[in-house]
Amino acid sequence: MITHPRTEELVESVRLWIDQIRPTLDPRNAFLARVAANALATVGREITAGPAAEAAAVAGMAGVLGHEGDYATLNSELCARIRSGELSVETPGLLAALTIMARDQIAIDQPSYKPEGTAAPTP
Repeated sequence: MITHPRTEELVESVRLWIDQIRPTLDPRNAFLARVAANALATVGREITAGPAAEAAAVAGMAGVLGHEGDYATLNSELCARIRSGELSVETPGLLAALTIMARDQIAIDQPSYKPEGTAAPTP
């Protein structure tokens, strides 16, 4: 049976290859290679952690808004209701939902970031 590499495996393979050849490059291209490798690492984390983060965000937003929906629709409504002042820090569940959404996105975008009062995540 023929199996194809998964997307995250392909991304990780290219990232590792870039890291392997980077020491042989001139300084400018070594920097650009590091940027490319970091971008691929972010893509890999988005592929693996993104679906769970989106599901948690949808659940949190649905809880605050009081109805179900997809991520884009709920996010748009949540933002509009915050901008209008209809939702505020006093809204039950809002800060908890926003905190979870922010932490999940930071874990994807900047996994070495250590929020105050927490241990640094392991990559």
